[in-house]
Amino acid sequence: MDSKWLCLRSFIVNTEIAEFFFVDTTPFVNKYFLEPKDHVYDWSGILPRKSYLSNVLEDLDMALKESVAKWKIVVGHHTIKSAGQHGNTVELNLQLLPILQANNVDLYINGHDHCLEHISSSESPLQFLTSGGGSKAWRGDVAWWDPKEMKFYYDGQGFMSVQITQTEVDVVFYDVSGEVLHKWSRTKQISSAVL
Repeated sequence: MDSKWLCLRSFIVNTEIAEFFFVDTTPFVNKYFLEPKDHVYDWSGILPRKSYLSNVLEDLDMALKESVAKWKIVVGHHTIKSAGQHGNTVELNLQLLPILQANNVDLYINGHDHCLEHISSSESPLQFLTSGGGSKAWRGDVAWWDPKEMKFYYDGQGFMSVQITQTEVDVVFYDVSGEVLHKWSRTKQISSAVL
């Protein structure tokens, strides 16, 4: 590994109009601790787990509250809501989701499920975007969702782009050939404090 390489478990990228909050979701998942099977995890810096998770959640909540970014986007590996093979991550629904909703997060972006999907929240403006279509696709195992929330699901390979301006977020899902599969946009007014 290059000595210049540094990857924090959780971190924030501020682009002025959008703030990205990256959260290491792996330590939240109970089965990785209780039933690791043949997987080996590096838990250095994680144990004791309960206090680590509490600190992550408190830090995220505080950072989201203090954020003045027009767009708040949280990124994690695991799904919060998903119709794909892994489905919802119960631990994230219980611990992370209430913080996202309380702080008016716009997007939660994740991988983990090997599909492309867009689920809207019925409780808040929060949108759940999965871009995990890089491998292990075409499994055919979909848990169909309430059509009022499930805006798009694709069990194949592909990718997603997100374009952000001061007033608009545009999300586009593509197949591997670059063909557009799904588009979604949201606009926000520019506040008078910005003008």
